[in-house]
Amino acid sequence: MTQVLTQIRKFGVVPVVTIEDPEDASKLADALLEGGLPCMEVAFRTAAAGEALRRIALCQPDLLLGAGTVLTVDQASEALDAGARFIFSPGFDAEIVAYCLKQNVPVFPGVCTTTDIQAALKSGLKVLKLFPVEPLGGTRYLKAVASPFPGIEFIPTGGVDEGNLSCYLSVPIVVACGGSWIAPAESIAAKNFDGIRDRAVATVKVVQKVRKGSTHE
Repeated sequence: MTQVLTQIRKFGVVPVVTIEDPEDASKLADALLEGGLPCMEVAFRTAAAGEALRRIALCQPDLLLGAGTVLTVDQASEALDAGARFIFSPGFDAEIVAYCLKQNVPVFPGVCTTTDIQAALKSGLKVLKLFPVEPLGGTRYLKAVASPFPGIEFIPTGGVDEGNLSCYLSVPIVVACGGSWIAPAESIAAKNFDGIRDRAVATVKVVQKVRKGSTHE
């Protein structure tokens, strides 16, 4: 589990992707690899999610592959069987967390209140998804809600994009950010993989610039 978190921390961004056609999965993975961002969270928002995970795990083993929008233990099981190495869920579900930890797989449940964070702490988690961060109040809310919980770190998602990424990455308790701006569903559907690659390249440059000037790494 530590290795996966180390990689996520290194990349600084986890692209969130929604795939309608499994045929697009491998080309999408190639675009992210070529763009220097070998990481992906496949959202379980479509029937194609499991097959997309399977194809990427088989053809692009060097890409750090995870599943998101996981709402049930059955979905978590399907994702892991297909090759996912980490799990994101939009909210805190004790059963999903317990299942993933039993499988020795990193799990990042979504939290948005101090009550959520305390529940996650009881499960032994120290890195949590903060969702939806922008509607909640952005970095001001992140810092405020985290203040009673020393040692907790966050992966904020929900409204993070190229315009505010550097602001989030500059916060010491942010491990990485998640978002769909790198590979939006419309770009995948249009098979604009060159555009996705270019946005990955631009994102990597932002991460490197922020991290180079940071003292909290």
